[in-house]
Amino acid sequence: MKMKKIIYISLALIFTMSCTKLDEKLYDKVASVEYGKTPEEIKTIVGNAYASLRGFNDGITISYPTGEYVFFLNEIASEEACIATKVGGGWYDGGVYLEAQKHTWTPANRMILASWRYCFEGVSKVNSVIFQVEESNLSEEQKKAINVELRGIRAYYYYQLLDMFGNVPIVTDYKNAELPANSSRKQVFEFVESELKDIVNELPSATIYARFTQNVANALLGRLYLNAEVFTGTPRWQDCINACKKVTNYILEPNYFTNFLIQNEVSKENIFMIPYDSKSGTTGNYLQSMCVQEYQKFAISRTGNYPGSPNGLLSQPGLYSSFDNNDVRKKSLLEGKQINLSTGKVILLDDGTELNYTEAIGDINAANANEGVRMYKYEVKDGEGWERDHDWVLIRYSEILLMQAECYIRLGNSELARPFVQQIRSRAGLSTPATLDLNFINNELKFEFVYEGHRRTDNIRFGDYFRPWWNKGVTSAYRGIFPIPQSVLEKNKNLIQNPGY
Repeated sequence: MKMKKIIYISLALIFTMSCTKLDEKLYDKVASVEYGKTPEEIKTIVGNAYASLRGFNDGITISYPTGEYVFFLNEIASEEACIATKVGGGWYDGGVYLEAQKHTWTPANRMILASWRYCFEGVSKVNSVIFQVEESNLSEEQKKAINVELRGIRAYYYYQLLDMFGNVPIVTDYKNAELPANSSRKQVFEFVESELKDIVNELPSATIYARFTQNVANALLGRLYLNAEVFTGTPRWQDCINACKKVTNYILEPNYFTNFLIQNEVSKENIFMIPYDSKSGTTGNYLQSMCVQEYQKFAISRTGNYPGSPNGLLSQPGLYSSFDNNDVRKKSLLEGKQINLSTGKVILLDDGTELNYTEAIGDINAANANEGVRMYKYEVKDGEGWERDHDWVLIRYSEILLMQAECYIRLGNSELARPFVQQIRSRAGLSTPATLDLNFINNELKFEFVYEGHRRTDNIRFGDYFRPWWNKGVTSAYRGIFPIPQSVLEKNKNLIQNPGY
């Protein structure tokens, strides 16, 4: 039983995102002043803000950070993954995935709308909870302790908006009904920085599972400063190092895959996570169910008692072979022939061919069922359902180490980077090369954080994003951020589309 998780859910994540209208209904609750006055009621309401991190499917968009379509968008736009159209037309879906692969998306792409709504519905949820807390009967000291945590969650959403969309509205007043205008990307950066710096010392200093603490705030500041040159034009490498040094009480788990177990709350490396427990009704955490071919179930269960799979997300050719064969992290990817546990023979597809995942994808417009290496990072166990129970990892301590290493190299101090790199490489079963440069760090980030949603941001920071890669030509600079969704612009005439779109 996931004891830490169950305790946390029972106190704070009691509400899931099965109800995702974050405006009228919740505002009616606020206006009625019938709920949210006692400390116990406030705990439940604050839990809604954390639960918003799990995303939603409300019939307008599927906005899950663990798959459709927020994770999909960031992954496919990177060099890491793709969703190829299958033979027969499966997974074409109006061409939205091919647009992301080729960097030819338009403001009408539904993955872009899903990502925008994920962030702004989350912001709206947090703002509504802050309003309810302010209207409650709690003491001013109690309100402050709660609100700094809520502002931290909101800063996390705005970091995502800063990274993906750049020039977005800054909305902090839940009662303001006016349609907001864009703030510049630099202003959004300054807002996120100011919020985090303002609250960091007021947040809990202890390590609290899946809560926004001082460590989480400093880790997020590190990310912010690491990408400051992209976001604002001004590098902040030393500020990144300084923020990372304040993240304490975590370790590198000796076993890399401890971080991705079904019971991964045991990890002492994971800094910030989104908790999931299907028995408690959480939804959206089904990425692993979507990655493999349907008959993969026979390689997991002797009876095939395992969810089928729609065979979606694939690794781009070149990802798997870029790993050293001795790198334990290569096991994050599933390649080769898949063995039926019941027969001991290679699983056969309906047409009699072997289920043999190949790195090559012959035609992105007509991929065969077994083409493409698969994500297999989180533990897979017989008996699981479509919805998975592992907690989704957002920030790990290894990121803190590699952020410092990268910044030292960028500052010309590669030997100061070495101790951080050695820890990461040693755990991976590899030695550390004599020369540490940006090309090395770029690759090491790919290996360490494969399929954790980092790669698009790294590609942009290192400049690879704008150069050709598999099934993608040169990318124009303006596509370093996504467009504001067309339907959002139509509803709010105060917004201005991002340049180039």
